[in-house]
Amino acid sequence: MKTLTPKPKINIKKNLKSLRKITVRSLVGYILTAFIAALLGGTIVGFFERSVAPLGGNDSVTEITVTENSAVIDVVDKVTPSVVSITAEQSTLNFFGEIQKSESSGTGFIVTADGLIMTNKHVVEASNAKYAVFTNDGKEYDAEVIATDPFFDIAFIKIDAKNLPVAKLGDSNDLKIGQRVVAIGNALGQFQNTVTTGVVSAIGRAIEAGSSFSGGTTTLENMIQTDAAINPGNSGGPLVNLDGQVIGINTAVASGAEGIGFVTPINIAKTAFKSVQEKGKIVRPMLGVRYINITKEFAVRNNLPVNYGALIYSYDSDLAVLPGTPAAKAGLTEGDIITKIADYELTQGQSLISVLSNFAPGDEVTLTYLRDGKEKTATIVLAESK
Repeated sequence: MKTLTPKPKINIKKNLKSLRKITVRSLVGYILTAFIAALLGGTIVGFFERSVAPLGGNDSVTEITVTENSAVIDVVDKVTPSVVSITAEQSTLNFFGEIQKSESSGTGFIVTADGLIMTNKHVVEASNAKYAVFTNDGKEYDAEVIATDPFFDIAFIKIDAKNLPVAKLGDSNDLKIGQRVVAIGNALGQFQNTVTTGVVSAIGRAIEAGSSFSGGTTTLENMIQTDAAINPGNSGGPLVNLDGQVIGINTAVASGAEGIGFVTPINIAKTAFKSVQEKGKIVRPMLGVRYINITKEFAVRNNLPVNYGALIYSYDSDLAVLPGTPAAKAGLTEGDIITKIADYELTQGQSLISVLSNFAPGDEVTLTYLRDGKEKTATIVLAESK
């Protein structure tokens, strides 16, 4: 049998007062604790936000975009005054004996303050055309063709002027694939100094470029490929880096494609520029061989000992080594593979003709070549190309 214990008496009023005191003290404590936690939490979160935002936040994207846009704007402001439009006007007799006039256009850029302008050969190759130049400030000048270089599609024309803004020439050997570039030109012959941007897509390209005047094609080597839009009329205009330096001459576009343009490296044009300044014409050195640029695929198909260089070879009955030339005097023969000239190796990005452009007629150079798989050298004196 269970024993029942009497329940103690409870003082409700006294307990309620006590509960109120405990509750008030607890609430004050909770509020103070929450306030301190919120303060510390906000400080810590703010610290991490400030630490992380520059790495992946929108502020960094905005900063990069603004910086790049400012660089392009600065480039345009710096280079545009030296960019000119070139027009060619031709008069021809049609079948009925009537005189018909046709006009074409291109672009160029000023390289001396007294009016020497660099452009493409195909822009000024019409022998019976009258050429005019329109400068950025709206002035028009008659232009005279001074020199042309068929090997690299380079030309120089001259206008009678003084104190002109000059484009600064850069170093195309320093180019990197993916580097941001700016093209400026007389797009479609109507929109003077049109600006487009892109990147260096590739270097060392070889292309077959056609001409609207001659109707033939020319092999152009060591070209820069870019996705900066190059339209008809842009030919001869500058391709510029973000330092405002010309690193190439806009030359050709791939037909049937978008974003594939080709540019002549400015270092090749520099040697022609120096020649024009010193001799009044473009003078190129000559070795005296016909050759094939060796690629990896060509080397495999023909079982060659190397996958680079220039194979001395003639497709037809023409001699592979021209009599009386530096190559002939050095004893080179068909089948030899030239791998190096001085310190320049012949690679797919540096062909024989591109390497020779670093020298002048009369320069003595050491030529390295392979014969029957064995390396040989010869010292030659480069002649002048005729």
